[in-house]
Amino acid sequence: MQELPQSSDFRSIVLNNTPLIDVRAPVEFKKGAFPHAVNLPLMNDEERHIVGIKYKEEGNAEAVKLGHTLVSGEVKEKRVSEWVNFIASNPQAMLYCFRGGQRSQISQEWISQSGREIVRLKGGYKAFRSYLMNEIEKSVKHFKPIVLGGRTGSGKTILLKKLKNTIDLEGLANHRGSSFGRAITSQPTQIDFENSLAYDLIQKSEQDFDHLIFEDEGKCVGRLFLPKTLVEHLSQAPLVILETPTEKRIDITFDEYVSKAHEKYKAVYHANYLKVWTEDMYEAMQRIKRRLGGQRYTIVCHIFDLALKKQKKDGSLEGYKEWIAYLLNEYYDPMYDYQIEKNAAKVLFRGSAEEIERYLGHYR
Repeated sequence: MQELPQSSDFRSIVLNNTPLIDVRAPVEFKKGAFPHAVNLPLMNDEERHIVGIKYKEEGNAEAVKLGHTLVSGEVKEKRVSEWVNFIASNPQAMLYCFRGGQRSQISQEWISQSGREIVRLKGGYKAFRSYLMNEIEKSVKHFKPIVLGGRTGSGKTILLKKLKNTIDLEGLANHRGSSFGRAITSQPTQIDFENSLAYDLIQKSEQDFDHLIFEDEGKCVGRLFLPKTLVEHLSQAPLVILETPTEKRIDITFDEYVSKAHEKYKAVYHANYLKVWTEDMYEAMQRIKRRLGGQRYTIVCHIFDLALKKQKKDGSLEGYKEWIAYLLNEYYDPMYDYQIEKNAAKVLFRGSAEEIERYLGHYR
């Protein structure tokens, strides 16, 4: 097998958002991969399983021989064609397997024989993943964090999108960070979330920001946990509090969790969208039942039921604003106010979205 090019310049891969071909089996890819990676496996799950058994029973040489038998003829041609087509559309693409060993070497060799060239990652997935996790650990030494807080519905995410030196944890986690924040599409795996976070931190570090701004999230976003080092770093950060009038908070929450949510559910579930959305809302209310308390839980469900009946009767969504107002006043605000009171000494600034945008403009 001829010596073909390798690279361990992982930073350039991140900064250039280099397209990647992951030749691991689909079951490995689903557990975690890298941003801009596509799974075009050398072996599918079943083939990998059979070869794995052969490796345990008879060793590497026999396993490789079996692999070449399973991936030959039309099967081989189809897989090489998929790699070549991807490279044609993405000339800067690179390739990896788990450790940068036989699977990526064989794939790279077959691509070369087809008349194309591709660089493979030295050390494969394992080395690149290790690099990204180390960069998360190191990143806290290179920036000073500022945490943006505010009551539910204040518009923190809207404000963050207007600033350049931010890390959108909720966007990376595909979750709005509350009991009602679950998106239609599932959250990424923990590994995918960490890899995307590392990409974002590395790319921001290249822009030489002294400060990075994060939304106030705690230790997790949905079911995904933030790296411990980052959590500890953010726990010491000063707070900037976004203050928004209650009526506007109701409108912002309504727009995100009702109006836009209905559009997203309709696009996915079509005629069945309202039933699915309603079930998800009841499930979310059930999740906060214990902390809400029996009486308030009964009231909030009743208000929601009335809003739902009104929607079914005349198509109006306005009834949900009363439901949102009750949740904010009785559940979210007391919890958030308690947390802010505990951290009052950390508060650096309070103001409207416009005032905070001007204030944070001084923190590059």
